[in-house]
Order: sequence, then C-alpha cells, then structure tokens
Amino acid sequence: MTALVKIYVPLETTALSMGADELVLALLNEAQKQGQDIEIIRNGSWGMSWLEPMIEVETEQGRVAYGNVTASDVEGLFRADFLKGGAHELCQGLTREIPYLKTQDRLTFARCGLIDALSLNDYQANGGFLGLKNALEMPPQDIVDQVTKSGLRGRGGAAFPTGIKWNTVLHAPSDQKYICANADEGDSGTFADRILMEGDPYSLIEGMIIAGLAVGATKGFIYLRSEYPLCREILSEALLNLRDQGFLGKNIYGSDKNFDIEVRMGAGSYVCGEETAMLNSLEGKRGMVRAKPPLPAIEGLFGKPTVVNNVLSLASVPIIMAQGSDYYQNFGMGRSRGTIAFQLAGNIKQGGLVEKAFGVSLRELIMTYGGGTFTGAPIKAVQVGGPLGAYLPNSDLDLPMDYEAFSEKGAVLGHGGIVVFDDGVDMAEQAKFAFDFCAVESCGKCTPCRIGSVRGSELMAHIQAGDNVAENLDMVRELCDVMETGSLCAMGGMTSIPVLSALKYWPDDFTGRSRK
Repeated sequence: MTALVKIYVPLETTALSMGADELVLALLNEAQKQGQDIEIIRNGSWGMSWLEPMIEVETEQGRVAYGNVTASDVEGLFRADFLKGGAHELCQGLTREIPYLKTQDRLTFARCGLIDALSLNDYQANGGFLGLKNALEMPPQDIVDQVTKSGLRGRGGAAFPTGIKWNTVLHAPSDQKYICANADEGDSGTFADRILMEGDPYSLIEGMIIAGLAVGATKGFIYLRSEYPLCREILSEALLNLRDQGFLGKNIYGSDKNFDIEVRMGAGSYVCGEETAMLNSLEGKRGMVRAKPPLPAIEGLFGKPTVVNNVLSLASVPIIMAQGSDYYQNFGMGRSRGTIAFQLAGNIKQGGLVEKAFGVSLRELIMTYGGGTFTGAPIKAVQVGGPLGAYLPNSDLDLPMDYEAFSEKGAVLGHGGIVVFDDGVDMAEQAKFAFDFCAVESCGKCTPCRIGSVRGSELMAHIQAGDNVAENLDMVRELCDVMETGSLCAMGGMTSIPVLSALKYWPDDFTGRSRK
C-alpha cells in the first residue's frame, strides 16, 4: 500500500460552481485505478478566486497548489506525479509562496484555506478559542476596553468604533441583551463574509461569544442572506458541533456563563443590511428602517440593548483577545487600525480576496494583486464600497485605503468591495444604474428615497436621449441634494455619491461628447 497523501479541495461556493464536487469524484476514482491511497480534505478558499478550483497536495516541502483544475485534468495530474508535487502546467508551486497570498496580512482570514472549516481540532490547533479562553478570565469591562484600545471599527461600512458600541450595551440596564451578526452581504463585488463563513465559521461564532461575555448578552443571532445556502449549512453544522462540545449553551467552556446562537435567513432585501431594518426583519416585521434615536445599543432587538456588528468585525475579535490590542493596532494607519479584507471584482484579471493592513493603495491592490483589467484595456473607473460608493478615476488610484483619506475625497471604503471598469464603460449608464438600484431596493419608508430614485432614473433616461441635457443635469444635482439630506438611511442618502462622482470626473459621458 502506498503512503497516504492528503489532497485539499475547497468546499466553497466559487469552487463548487466551477466543478469542485465533480473533481473530488474524479480524484477518488483515478486514485483507486492507480492504487494510490489518498484522503480528501474539504478546506475553505484562500481567496484566489481566479484559480478555483485550486487543489493542494501535502508534500514534504509543504502544500503544493494546482489551479483551475477540472475533472478532465485529473488523469494528466496523476501522470505528472502531482501527489509528490510534480511539475504540471496547472502547478502554482508551494501555496505559501504564491505572490498573491505571500504578501498579505492574514489576521482575520489566517485559517481560511488552511483548515477543514468544520474541524474543531483544526481550529484549535491554529489558535482557535485562545481569545475566548482569555476573555473568560477577564471582567466584562476589561474585554470592552481591550477591543476599544485595538482600534477595531465596523467592517460593514459605517466604520463606527466597535468598543464604543459594546461599552454602550454593557452599561445599558436590561434583563436581556442580544448579539446580532449582520451577514446580509449585499454590496456588489463583495464576498468576504461568505468566504469567512464557509472557510472559518468558528471564528465568527467565537467573536459572538466573546461579545456576549463583554456586554452580558446570552443570546445571539446570525442574520444570513438567503443567497448563501451553503453558509447556512456550514454554520448550522458548526453550531451543532460547538453545542456538543460545550462551547455553546449553558456553562460554556466549563464556565458559569451561558450563550447560544441561532441562524435566521433574510428574504433578499438589500436594505436589511442596515441595522434597524435587519432588526425589524429578525422580529418578523417588514424590513424597513427605523428612525434613530433610539439607537439599537439602547433599544434594539425586541426593544432590548443589542450589539449589531458585521461578520468581519466579530471575526476580528478572537485575534485581538488572543494576541492583545497592541498587536492588532500595530497594523494600519491613522484612525484605521488592523486589517481589512478587500475584494477585487469587475473587469479584473485576478479576482479574489486580499487581506491587507489599512494604508495599501488602490493601485497596488488592482495592479499588483489583481493584475490589471481582464480585457487588458486601460482602467477608466473604480467603484469602492458597493453600489452606493463613489466612482474614482485613474488619477486617484494612489489613494491609501484609509477611512479618513476616502472621506476627504467624498468616497467610502464600505465593506471593502472594489469593482474595476475599463475604458469601455459609459458612466452615464452607471449613474442611471445607481438610481435604478435604489428604486428597486428602497424599503419605501421615506419619500426622498422612494420617489427620488424613480425621478432620478427618469431624468437620466432623458439625459441619455439628449433631451434638455443641461437643465436635466441641474435637476439631477438638486435631486441628489434632497436625497442626501432628507433620506432616513444610507440607502437614499448615499445614492448621490456614485451619481455625483460620475458627473464630476466624466462629464462628457453625460453630454454625448465621449461617444462622438
């Protein structure tokens, strides 16, 4: 019998969509034919989406990667002796030496791709639950102070300091408090939450447990978007495993503390990414935004003090508690501390996830990691921060990825999504898309958003047809001002950002001169 060889094949949405399950069957069948003894381990994704399915073979030198592998490649891989890391046109070399991965700052995503996502042994062997262990030995205020000192800010878009939010909930008097993870990842070009939940679900759960210890909450909810069925399966199994091993429920981890978590599915509403709309949905109500105040930290889920954090905010907490706030704060710049997961999408050669400390430039992310445009044509525009983010021109690509630097430019980092457009894009059409998107996704509660988005789309249609262009452009600007100042939440309030940035940098696209 030959020596057992471990082969890693991602159990992750991108890889599955490219035939990862069929690939597993082909590997098993060919190994049987060849008399080779193999073990298939279903890991998460390293975030190199353009190489999926990317399989890895464990060798004496380390894990050797092969990218874009399909079932039809398997026979050739065996002939090339890939079980020993043999040379093949699909070989990427040692995984740890792949340039895209080697130069990242992997803190929150340190285990994604490395481990079997649902193996508690793998999780603990790679630093899992060290943060929880430390938190159980600390009073709640010390946990909150540690998170505050780290400089961690919300990774969902608003960038509000996490420790301040936790401190408010800690000191809010109540007989019941909640922790809510907002996993309604709906921005265009974003997939970091999904990659983490599919590849390292225990980190999110550990972060939620620590949050519960910090503020005195005993119940948590993960609000998951309906478009992520695989996340639901993985999270549900992860919760069962943790209850079985005493990490959830009563007397967690051998302590006198209680905490448990439920997964709740959304119904496809983009606006439920806003915290108060999400809370309404969790309560069984229509997903519409609430007026603030009161803030959710004071009156949140079912009227009780509630911590609402993004998936990546909560998943960053375990390493802060394990390594200390100073360690985490050493990454980043200014008031933007730690790391952020950037997601490269759109017209990009190497799409995927890049975790870097704040301060890396947009140009480095797109050109060094992304390899430039997929078409090879020059970059015309880059939208950062989702469908409500600003469009930035080529001249702004050296802007550091930092909350304050982006704010000074009238832009937002948001959830870290980066969508690239080459010189074939029509920016007037992109401006119209912003209004169209808002019209479709508006919850309808406030007039500026509900009506303004429809009127904006109509005005853009007239502009594109060449009707009274100057007059209609003036009306678009006035409408954007009304939506920005009068909308109840960011859905209507931020729709002006992509529209006005497109108008600012590419005025010829709105007059038709660029097409002559």
